[in-house]
Amino acid sequence: MGSVTWGFTASLDGFIAGPGHDMSWLEEAAAESSQGAESVDGIAALAEPVGVIISGRRGYDAARAQADERGELTAEAYGGAWSGTEIVLTHRPHEIADDPAIAPMDCDVREAVRRARQIAGEKDVQIISADIARQALEHDLLDEMQVFVAPVFLGDGTRIFDVPGGRSVRWELVEWPQGAVSAAGGRVYRPRR
Repeated sequence: MGSVTWGFTASLDGFIAGPGHDMSWLEEAAAESSQGAESVDGIAALAEPVGVIISGRRGYDAARAQADERGELTAEAYGGAWSGTEIVLTHRPHEIADDPAIAPMDCDVREAVRRARQIAGEKDVQIISADIARQALEHDLLDEMQVFVAPVFLGDGTRIFDVPGGRSVRWELVEWPQGAVSAAGGRVYRPRR
């Protein structure tokens, strides 16, 4: 059975999306990167082990609303290099049930991860929502976190980890500098249990 991972690119000031789930900053950071073809290969290598993505309704709605504005990298998961099942957690699955590209589910994070693991088989389950990842952390469901940092400040948007009143979660570095994640400029951490 694969891992349950939380993967994201963050701004230097700790946001994974700008206001209104804006992702144009990520497109700009990728365009300014000097990695060129290496970054495309790195993205494909990151996508390969992922069988299921779990995302949230706000991100899904924003992606649909911004479809004409988003570039190649942010219009689809892993810039289109990924294929698999995307589970969108929502309390209103009937509203998006006609989208053949997703599997809408109305359940808690524990059930979503259980179902995702069944679908993924030996492949990984990747969570791409900060709120869903926070819930998965609360239930000790995350095996690792894949972190990429873009050289930009956003000032506002969706924080990596937002818990009113605060909460400390300790992580340990487990992969650096080998593997697909590090080749693409990221680091992998596991929660200290």
